[in-house]
Amino acid sequence: MAASSSTTTTTKENLLFPPPPPSVISAPQTLPNASLEPASIQSIITSLSLTAFVEGGYMAETDRNTLEIPSPFPLYPATTFSNTTPAADPNYEFDPNSYYRPGFDPKLRNASTTIYYLLTGTNGGTKGGKEGPGGGGGGGGGGSPKGYLHRNRGRIIHTLHRGRGRYVILHADETPCRVESFVVGKNVEKGEKVQWIVEGGKYKGTFVLPVEDGEDHDDEMIFISETTVPGWEVFDHDFLDRKGLEMLMEGDEEKIRQLEWLVKEEE
Repeated sequence: MAASSSTTTTTKENLLFPPPPPSVISAPQTLPNASLEPASIQSIITSLSLTAFVEGGYMAETDRNTLEIPSPFPLYPATTFSNTTPAADPNYEFDPNSYYRPGFDPKLRNASTTIYYLLTGTNGGTKGGKEGPGGGGGGGGGGSPKGYLHRNRGRIIHTLHRGRGRYVILHADETPCRVESFVVGKNVEKGEKVQWIVEGGKYKGTFVLPVEDGEDHDDEMIFISETTVPGWEVFDHDFLDRKGLEMLMEGDEEKIRQLEWLVKEEE
């Protein structure tokens, strides 16, 4: 992805959040390959039947509440922020043979769904590194260390099982769009979160933080559970594109530069 042609110098005053090592920023935007992960990561993936996920990382749905409720959401699919939604098309009709879950009815939602979600480190490329410019080493390979900016219509409760990372929330439902950032990890005394909630309509992205001195490199991951209320459907999900990022940041090239590597490239 091409960088923004900004002439603004990044300072502590305009830094949205400490950036990760270059190996995380430059990690390829391809579906991860579990066979390239370390044995300890492969063991988790195999034991929990995780599969590669389009948001980045690996996932497995573990529960879909059989209780169905009337959907509180629009009867058209979520679309990329910068695009016109099907609601603007008076002839839009739901196609039951589309890519949505078999049997999906846009008028209904399961009361909740729960998944495992796993992001992995860069297989040694960041070992011993520090968060921030110039932190971390190069090299290494594989891994799926970042989750791309996306939003859901439902409310999502996140629970940390293992690892440490940073979440970036774009409050697209606020004007101007507020950028929030926080660290998830087990050091609650330092303000790290083990449980957090992202409301519907807000974009979230995330990335794995490098292990710190004295920590086990096998813990370089973000391993969580997510419970979505009402239940998750691809119908309610969309990625943020580059044009949408520019709109949300109101053309601020420095903010765009700091966030653009978390935008999923168009296929």
